[in-house]
Amino acid sequence: MLRPLRWLLLLLLLPPPGSPEPPGLAPPCPGAPPQAPDLLYADGLRAYAAGAWAPAVALLEALRRAALGRVRRDCGAHCAAEPGVSLPAAPGPDSGPGAWEPLLLRAALRRAECLTQCGARRLGPGGAARLRVGSAVRDAFRRREPYNYLQRAYYQLKKLDLAAAAAHTFFVANPAHLQMREDMAKYRRMSGVRPQSFRDLETPPYWAAFDTGLEHLGRQEAGLALPWLEEALQESLAQVESCRAGCEGPEEQEREAEEEEGTGSQGGLYEAIAGHWTRVLQCRQRCVGDVATRPGRSLPVPDFLPTQLRRLHEAHAQVGNLSQAMENVLSFLLFYPEDEAAKTALDRYQAQLGEPRPGLGPREDIQRFVLRSLGEKRQLYYAVEHLGASFKDPDPWTPAAFIPEALREKLREDQEKRPWDDEPPQPKPLTHWKDVLLMEGVTLTQDARQLNGSERAVLDGLLTPAECGVLLQLAKDAAEAGARSGYRGRRSPHTPHERFEGLTVLKAAQLARAGAVGSQGAQLLLEVSERVRSLTQAYFSPDRPLHLSFTHLVCRSAIEGEQAQRMDLSHPVHADNCVLDPDTGECWREPPAYTYRDYSGLLYLNDDFQGGDLFFTEPNALTVTAQVRPRCGRLVAFSSGVENPHGVWAVTRGRRCALALWHTWAPEHREQEWMEAKELLRGPEKNEGEDVASRDPGPEPPSRRLPRLQDKAGKPPRIREEL
Repeated sequence: MLRPLRWLLLLLLLPPPGSPEPPGLAPPCPGAPPQAPDLLYADGLRAYAAGAWAPAVALLEALRRAALGRVRRDCGAHCAAEPGVSLPAAPGPDSGPGAWEPLLLRAALRRAECLTQCGARRLGPGGAARLRVGSAVRDAFRRREPYNYLQRAYYQLKKLDLAAAAAHTFFVANPAHLQMREDMAKYRRMSGVRPQSFRDLETPPYWAAFDTGLEHLGRQEAGLALPWLEEALQESLAQVESCRAGCEGPEEQEREAEEEEGTGSQGGLYEAIAGHWTRVLQCRQRCVGDVATRPGRSLPVPDFLPTQLRRLHEAHAQVGNLSQAMENVLSFLLFYPEDEAAKTALDRYQAQLGEPRPGLGPREDIQRFVLRSLGEKRQLYYAVEHLGASFKDPDPWTPAAFIPEALREKLREDQEKRPWDDEPPQPKPLTHWKDVLLMEGVTLTQDARQLNGSERAVLDGLLTPAECGVLLQLAKDAAEAGARSGYRGRRSPHTPHERFEGLTVLKAAQLARAGAVGSQGAQLLLEVSERVRSLTQAYFSPDRPLHLSFTHLVCRSAIEGEQAQRMDLSHPVHADNCVLDPDTGECWREPPAYTYRDYSGLLYLNDDFQGGDLFFTEPNALTVTAQVRPRCGRLVAFSSGVENPHGVWAVTRGRRCALALWHTWAPEHREQEWMEAKELLRGPEKNEGEDVASRDPGPEPPSRRLPRLQDKAGKPPRIREEL
């Protein structure tokens, strides 16, 4: 209760927007000692609310670039090397009882003195203790709220590139934020904003290096990939060290204490020391997972460091650097000593080198990392077994000998579990479908069992040949009228070998009112989309209403003369509500995926083309589990998640047309354009010569709300989506 009151009192003291810059809101001076993060954030919000955009940017950027972690890491390394502050060696057999205790405590006091003085030199009086980060600021940064304010301030300063970057950074961590989604759409329509402007400012540099290295490897450019992969590994290790340094900070201990509140007193001196040290070790072990987690995602990349070593030894081998290849494969074997592929590669490298090289061994940085990590794990598992502590091991490579027998089996099951290990929903039997059959002439051709998956179905008879002809003519007339609403250009966004034409229900209604297309086709488009929605709900979700989220009439046409030796797909394998990662089988439910989509449908209009079959795969995007040939009136309906990755084989001749539909359980994401099109088609005829009004509002400044943007209570923003 106190925290909301504190922010409310702050807001009551704010001057009105547009007033002159208030005193005390000047940006921090270069070279001055850093301010406390809580004060920086409060001053930044005050400047923002007062309309002092430049000071607001300076204050919030200074907070974003705070280097407290780096100072702790540097001071820790400096004090560890200072004489007289190293921890004492184990006492000898001739030492009396208690001889080691004063040596240990004296070394701890000297280390604390060194760290305090170092922090004061680098950070000013009070050192790190003065700059502790409060829980409110930590939570705000975890939600990336400062970027919400930064994007508005940058917009007011006419720095559209930085405004778009700040908006994108906030949106990555808040994909359900409707106002920011609307702001992002406005930025995309602004002439001064490029596609490259939408970048994540929180992404550490090692991710960019890692991704660049993988791109070069994918193009068989091992020599170009090596510097990037090496940089990624070095930067990853440095980020781990920076994270570990933060584990000794007061705010980290405060957070741990909050999580363990109510667990009782730690007892005496040694119980308190053990409890504090256990929390530090728990935090340090979590650092590997934190570094391996891409910004905005909730789960880390599995085996991030071993994966980098595997890529490195393979790349070195491809360019003939056998010594470096051996060094990296030996480093990989420190994590997985029994890995057969790594042992085979090691034997091959040794055979190619010929004579043995005694000085060749694992990388020193990796050897140091593994030994230190194993030592910490041994202490943590001891605390788990004997002191009742908790520890969730983030690493699947931990040797079984380190894990107490009572915990070993459960931990292995948790670590090896993957999302697709869960029992999939049971397909509905044919008798169920007969019970919910709503339309005469519609038949269930294949259910989920016959399609080798879950939540899939193929239904025939939704359209007559005449209706298919009307919709095909609608697509042709709209294309001739220049209404390619999905993509501005000749070629498909998915392949250079096809043309792509798209038509939304609203654009069809507008063209019908203008006389560019027949009103019968536009009306039928609306009726058929509702027909598909009702069938999809009846079959998959009879107890929960589904809403149309987006409707798109799409045609893909093969470009003549460009089909020889073609190797790509018409539409690559993907899932409709999550970002598919074929390497891990994970599917990240986050932007740019439309995370609110729950069921998808494809209603085909023709079959007079070559290629273009729909296919389903396993989450690895390689193993095809089912394939469906389009035909007039055939509907393929399926759930939109990781259980149904799908793609489209190349269209090599002719023109393939289909109605693509997505459905959602969330009423706030229902398709507003559908209702507008319905009203437009039954409204009064427009006057001759009257232009079709554009329903896409012009760019407006992002919403200015403090302290946190909320979803609109009324009509949700109209968001143009495209396949």
